[in-house]
Amino acid sequence: MSTGKNRKKILVVGWMPQAGLEVLKKRDDIDYEILPLADVAASYHKKLGDANAVTLGGTPYKQAELDVSPVMEVVARLGVGFDQVEVPALSKRKIPLMTTGIANSVSVAEHAMYMLLASARLTKRLDRLVREAAWHERLADQPVDLAGKSILVVGMGRIGSRTVKRCVAFEMDTYVLDPNISAADIEKAGAKKVTDLKAILPKVDFVSIHCPRSPETINMFNAETLACMKPDAFLVNTARGGIVNEDALHTALTTGKLRGAGLDVLEREPPDLSNKLLGLENVILSPHMAGVTKESNDRMAIAVMENILSVFDGKPIVAHCVNKEIYG
Repeated sequence: MSTGKNRKKILVVGWMPQAGLEVLKKRDDIDYEILPLADVAASYHKKLGDANAVTLGGTPYKQAELDVSPVMEVVARLGVGFDQVEVPALSKRKIPLMTTGIANSVSVAEHAMYMLLASARLTKRLDRLVREAAWHERLADQPVDLAGKSILVVGMGRIGSRTVKRCVAFEMDTYVLDPNISAADIEKAGAKKVTDLKAILPKVDFVSIHCPRSPETINMFNAETLACMKPDAFLVNTARGGIVNEDALHTALTTGKLRGAGLDVLEREPPDLSNKLLGLENVILSPHMAGVTKESNDRMAIAVMENILSVFDGKPIVAHCVNKEIYG
């Protein structure tokens, strides 16, 4: 691909919805190249050599990638998580890391509610009973309502705040664990602020995780904390793998210490088929798709390209920038 002196090149790693490419068609100073995921291992570093911007799904961008990106101006995530990006390395070169803001926040919050409902309603079991002509067993283990139950929402950012809104609408007694959100703001949302995880876990019927994966949150739900939960409680994770210890979760689910779980994320993705959680009927699974709907894909695609163009044009959308400190 040829690029003129004043032109900019965007390397699109993996898939990009057409809505994002349509944004670029309105410009006559932008070139783009799509690198299929199947070609990343062989060509990723080479293609970064003349790229002024790169869009990323789950592909890492760390010091090794930065070292082969001499003209990189902006790294943009097609999503909001950035645990696969080495942010301090970008900051040293004054390169912004942009995310898509609230583009998929509603989608993830809806998926969390789906997992809460599917878990509480014993969806997998009841579906099996119909398919196996075991209708007569339907009363042996009965579903529960969300209304009137208590829930702990861990993290009240863009996604967690929307989950809180939906839990309150479902008439749930809602608690929030987030050191960065004031009690007043949490109360305005109809919830209650808590600060002690182990103290609140014995009191709630559901937990929904919406915090980033960080050194402070890795293994947050381990054998010790899971043991604090009610034996008939449910745990949902639509945040990141590694926040929940999978071995400890499996033990809790198979020894009557926890009733069910909904997991959109796992420690290893895709999981090894030997992962013991895959064989449990009281676990609802999805392949890291909570933020992926037709509508959210289009919103994210448009946002990722607008983020890149804003940097190229010298008017960065700072609200979408992870390392805002580079702008002083």
